[in-house]
Amino acid sequence: MRVISGTARGTKLNSINDVTTRPTLDRVKESLFSILQFEIQDSIILDLFAGSGAIAIEFLSRGARKAYLCEKNHLATKMIYQNLNKTRLTSKAVMIGKDYKKALEILKQEAIKFDLIYIDPPYQADIAVDSVQKILEANLLKEKGRFIIETDDEKRELLELEKLNVKVDDIRKYGRVSLIFLSKK
Repeated sequence: MRVISGTARGTKLNSINDVTTRPTLDRVKESLFSILQFEIQDSIILDLFAGSGAIAIEFLSRGARKAYLCEKNHLATKMIYQNLNKTRLTSKAVMIGKDYKKALEILKQEAIKFDLIYIDPPYQADIAVDSVQKILEANLLKEKGRFIIETDDEKRELLELEKLNVKVDDIRKYGRVSLIFLSKK
């Protein structure tokens, strides 16, 4: 796993061998950042299920102003700190070592609004749409902000998303993985 582009380009990132974390494939990452390339500069992003921190680090490396990383797995949070130090991006990152519901509550209390929110929970957990709903309720997304859900069950997510006040802007499929791009209606 490596940083693809920007100030930390080529830096190899550490990851943990744990069934609850799974790194985003390079081809998915490359496509994601190609799609979002004109929205990244000076943005404030949230990587809600951060794992190794690779997605947030890629955003920061490409010019995001600030990244908030949420990860409840203690081993993963240690790895995120190591990766942030390795890429020299620690000053632009805020780590929240809590469950996503508690993290979103903290962010609501701090009145932080995000340009981009990346949601990549463990696939079997089925909590991506719940997190979108909680983000909408907490009013954490800027008016022109976007959500990106990474999932292996696109149909389930789309069915559940119909109940929320969001519109599907784009869907990209990479083997069994899909990226669903959303914005507020």
